[in-house]
Amino acid sequence: MNSLIQWMDRNLYLGVEPRWDDLAFRERILSSILPHHKVLDLGAGAGIVPEMNFKGHADKICGIDLDPRVKNNTLLDEGRIADAECIPYPDSSFDLVFADNVMEHLERPVVVFKEIHRVLRPGGKLLFKTPNACHYMPVIARLTPHSFHRFINRLRGRKSVDTFPTRYRSNTRSDIKRIADASGFEIEAIEPIEGRPEYMRIAPPLYLLGFFYERLVNSTSLLSGFRVLLIATLRKPD
Repeated sequence: MNSLIQWMDRNLYLGVEPRWDDLAFRERILSSILPHHKVLDLGAGAGIVPEMNFKGHADKICGIDLDPRVKNNTLLDEGRIADAECIPYPDSSFDLVFADNVMEHLERPVVVFKEIHRVLRPGGKLLFKTPNACHYMPVIARLTPHSFHRFINRLRGRKSVDTFPTRYRSNTRSDIKRIADASGFEIEAIEPIEGRPEYMRIAPPLYLLGFFYERLVNSTSLLSGFRVLLIATLRKPD
């Protein structure tokens, strides 16, 4: 079965990197980060995503997470154990905050976004990547128990300890606009993105269904609201 999936990779998505979504997000961050910036990785965790390594691109990279492994995260200059609802830094500490697959886990997103707004300097940016709740993957996730999510991620090569409960309370374009308005942010961009169907690559028939879905939602902007990811850029006004 693995050989057939690899054959489909080569013939349906030639040249697509295994972590294409994190690479796309990295490009957005690199377009906003400057050498003098102080940056916060919100939900930095254990540092298992190499694409989120921005050492050398900014003056200082800090990170917070409830996971105690954040203190040993080698992608950070400083890691602190903390809840995103109470970020342990003074007002206007950072030029840029980014969050990779974090917003779908938030219990109270408005509280978190207000905290991010507080620690950003005027003109600073928040960039985040998160699943789109209108895509079939989050729909299935909301209908299934957390144990199922862990099982699927194990099939995809992700450890159970790195699979966290999801809530999807800031995961549509309308949600983001509402939360941005409530927390004082201006929206620069909300990009819906669909690529290789990673969650469907566990079996060839599922992969084929995911392929046809990807082609459909990328065929017209009218269906962009059903693409798998949202990459958002929000700005704190000057």
